[in-house]
Amino acid sequence: MSGNIACVTALLVTGLAVTRAQVPALGPCPEIKTMNSFDLDKYLGMWYEAERYFALFEFAGKCVSANYTDMGDGHINIINRQTSYLTGIRSTIEGVVRHVGRTDDSKLSVKFPSLPVLVDAPYWVLGTDYENYAVVWSCSNFGLFSTRNAWILTRSRYPPLEIMEKAYSVVDKYGISRAYFIRTDQKNCPSFAY
Repeated sequence: MSGNIACVTALLVTGLAVTRAQVPALGPCPEIKTMNSFDLDKYLGMWYEAERYFALFEFAGKCVSANYTDMGDGHINIINRQTSYLTGIRSTIEGVVRHVGRTDDSKLSVKFPSLPVLVDAPYWVLGTDYENYAVVWSCSNFGLFSTRNAWILTRSRYPPLEIMEKAYSVVDKYGISRAYFIRTDQKNCPSFAY
């Protein structure tokens, strides 16, 4: 029995390292239907991270933002920025967003070419009104377990409660646990030129 526990523990640790410490769960990713008639052009532009699940790549991150730009060649560019609240160091990572299926489907994937391991990370928009909020989900299967991540993004660095309530209604609709959300500090942020 202890050999089985050690094996599962090793799998979890390995999986966590690969997925940058997203929230682990026993069993496969849940079946989640994304929103219909997604319009990527309306989604473009600046988004601020209001809340997120813990992820190692965002450890100690504050002032997190993402800017999506149509490159005109069929590719969508994403620039993610954050500042470490421990060191004050600003960091930027650039990636490419693409549709996984149909162009009106909100199942996307993101790839960051500067990372040592090139992985297409799931990026599913579960709900958005394009002007105020978006709820994004990511889940990857690793045999006996899966790793899950969720973000609430807003167009405003300081969204009003009514906007957050709309985002929470999407989270609740899909049965995503609010227990793992961490509020992102957006105070005293430097201005980035995108």
